[in-house]
Amino acid sequence: MTAINTTHLLETKPVGKLLLQYSIPAIIGMTVTSLYNIIDSIFIGHGVGPMAISGLAITFPLMNLVIAFCTLLGIGGATITSIFLGQKDTAKATRVLGNVTVLCVVTGVCFGGLMHIFLEPILRFFGASDDTLPYAYEFMSVLLYGNPLSFTFLGLNHLMRASGYPKKAMWTSLLTVFVNVIIAPIFIFSLKWGIAGAAIATLIAQACGLVWILFHFFNTNSAVHFKRGIFRLDRRIISNILSIGMSPFLMNLCSCFVVVIINTSFQKYGGDYAIGAYGIVNRVVMLFVMIELGLTQGMQPIIGYNYGALRMDRVIRALRYAVTAGVSIMTFGFLMAEVFPGALVSLFTDHHELTDMAKVGMRIICILYPLVGAQIVITNFFQSIGKAKVSIFLALSRQLLFLIPGLFILPLYFGIDGVWASLPVADAISVFVTLGTLLYFYRRGLFSSKPAF
Repeated sequence: MTAINTTHLLETKPVGKLLLQYSIPAIIGMTVTSLYNIIDSIFIGHGVGPMAISGLAITFPLMNLVIAFCTLLGIGGATITSIFLGQKDTAKATRVLGNVTVLCVVTGVCFGGLMHIFLEPILRFFGASDDTLPYAYEFMSVLLYGNPLSFTFLGLNHLMRASGYPKKAMWTSLLTVFVNVIIAPIFIFSLKWGIAGAAIATLIAQACGLVWILFHFFNTNSAVHFKRGIFRLDRRIISNILSIGMSPFLMNLCSCFVVVIINTSFQKYGGDYAIGAYGIVNRVVMLFVMIELGLTQGMQPIIGYNYGALRMDRVIRALRYAVTAGVSIMTFGFLMAEVFPGALVSLFTDHHELTDMAKVGMRIICILYPLVGAQIVITNFFQSIGKAKVSIFLALSRQLLFLIPGLFILPLYFGIDGVWASLPVADAISVFVTLGTLLYFYRRGLFSSKPAF
């Protein structure tokens, strides 16, 4: 099947089948990636020790910051690519590829270098103690050296999926996880490289994935591929990339600062082991969030293409299917967290205090996950149709308006349980605001207007 026919199916094939075709590979890719993070944490927990898990949790804000810049460029470029392909403008979609590639490399170099210079004070600010700092510093210093590789790998994988190749994007994730799971235990257990071995394994795996992606984009049969002249930066394209990508960027940026507040709150009310408990819970619950994000990644090219082609009936149908699937995914996560928290936590550690804290936290955090499934899909829907301001508002409101105040208020009355409870309280308010926003736009037909670019 040619590249043109592949993208044309986005406008003609039944929406339900398209959502399965695009979402299942993305879900598999995101699930496997999340499982890698879980397995990596298990290796660290059993191979290095419980304090290393706490050190790993300290790095979450900085890793969120890395993801923020990757999504700024990757998701922004992917959304615009889908819309341009829907408008049958392959030339503009190709120029987006060139601009995203250059931006990923340059941003990766600058970000990695700057963060490495100030790494120790940054980790201290994130909540590192004398006991956890060595582990956090060793892990992040290795990852920052490979930052340009990580940025380019993550950014271009989004574009591969958006340009009509969801299965290839899935195989990219599977390849990186396979390499990582094979070499990480060798580096950690056999070579005794500790937590640095986990970081080195991550970079090697991403390098393998990037090679696979580059082969795809150098292939002239791909719908969008490398050509001469596409690497010249275009102000209008960059502006559109940043505009659309700003929503996930700001969401991850806020996540960075929120996790800092969470870590410092746990440090105040529970110490290093409380931070480690949050690290374990975060790994587990993020598995279900990543599955949900895989669904939205599969939804994005379908909605973006049909929005560009002015097929609003298909846009709305895709949203309905995605919301139903999203609620189902997060309901399953809710059931697992509430019924089997002990079994999930025991995978990471057999430390009694750490296990007890994590079990309580998991049950509290996941209490409203079925409703969160709809909220995530709807927020990404506005991003997929280019409504950047709406998506940014929905993404930031949970973090800035609802979660941060809760993190300062609830622990004053409930201690460490108040830190855990601030998350579902923010979820409840955010779901209400998101559904109200969708209803407002739907009744006025405001998301059926022609794309602005």
